[in-house]
Amino acid sequence: MVTRTPFGLILLIWCAGLGAAAQYGKISVIYDQLPGVYPKAGAALGFLVSLVGFVGIVFGVVAGLLVARIGYRNALIWALWGGAALSAVQALLPPLPLMLGLRALEGASHLAIVVAAPTLIAQLSAPRHQGLTLTLWSTFFGVSYTVLVWLGLPLAAGLGLPSLFLAHALWMALLALVLGRALSSLGAPAPAARLTFASVLRDHLTIYRSPFISAAAIGWLFYTFCFLALLTLIPPYLPDDLRAPVLGAMPLVSIAVSMTLGVFFLRFIPAIVEILVGFALTILCLLWLCTAPGLPLACLALAAALGLVQGASFAVVPQLNKTAIHQAQANGAIAQMGNVGNTLGTPVLAAVLSIAGYHGMIGLAALVFTLGIGAHIWMAIRRRS
Repeated sequence: MVTRTPFGLILLIWCAGLGAAAQYGKISVIYDQLPGVYPKAGAALGFLVSLVGFVGIVFGVVAGLLVARIGYRNALIWALWGGAALSAVQALLPPLPLMLGLRALEGASHLAIVVAAPTLIAQLSAPRHQGLTLTLWSTFFGVSYTVLVWLGLPLAAGLGLPSLFLAHALWMALLALVLGRALSSLGAPAPAARLTFASVLRDHLTIYRSPFISAAAIGWLFYTFCFLALLTLIPPYLPDDLRAPVLGAMPLVSIAVSMTLGVFFLRFIPAIVEILVGFALTILCLLWLCTAPGLPLACLALAAALGLVQGASFAVVPQLNKTAIHQAQANGAIAQMGNVGNTLGTPVLAAVLSIAGYHGMIGLAALVFTLGIGAHIWMAIRRRS
């Protein structure tokens, strides 16, 4: 059992997560400028963002199996080098069909990182620090997006769009070099059975039938189904003069609560309990927003409640799964369900908004989080039996 936590090394692995999140964010932050690069692309430009997530939907669990097979260190380093090379080629702004192919390959790099990195963090952390280190990991998306807005956009505006891709490539390459050396002492992976279509299907069934391995992923599905959708659909109801500040503050509030109150509570209660509390508080905040549409304080309270869910969802994995291979499977399932939630949430809530209006959308979001509570309670009953 690990007794001392190498916080410096874990911070470096978290930095790799920033690079993985930027594989999404570098396209998102410049999306409005892409029609100037690909003027005839039309709706196909949307695939430049979604292809990365589509890979996660299809191959999330497979990634968990492959990462365990080739070794967590090897998977992380190879994914970083691959991400660096792909971003460097993207800096050439190649024709759209080639760019789409590069984005699909980048989805594989992204998936390997988000499976290998949290598994390594859990394995390297002393049990008393896992709540802190995995909550830190859970912030990688929000922090990366904020950095891209603050630094990436000005870089692209001053030096052109290729500079953003090149900066990302350098970041990934630097981390591949540093982590390759820092993680060199990790042992080789244990021999694993050969992967076949039948074995992959069997492993999917094993993972999603297990109330231990699948618990974090199932809860994460309900979280991701609503989080991005609410950030996208609530802003028009905010006062015009407060819209941008509140929208920018919501992810930061979520991260701040996750890293402070979230970590503090994990010292005293299981991560599952913290998720249930976070979901319950989220429902109360949605009821508040139902009575006061677009109220800035209610929006910030909503982000704070979701912050409790954010970090605890990753802390669940080592609490329920003690072996590295089960943790990798659980992280692969989180990647898969997270991409399903992010892909489906916004269009579904937007459709409900167009049919049933604001209150219908808020009501559906509250129902989704209620189902999340029910799913976690159901799996807890199964674990006890």
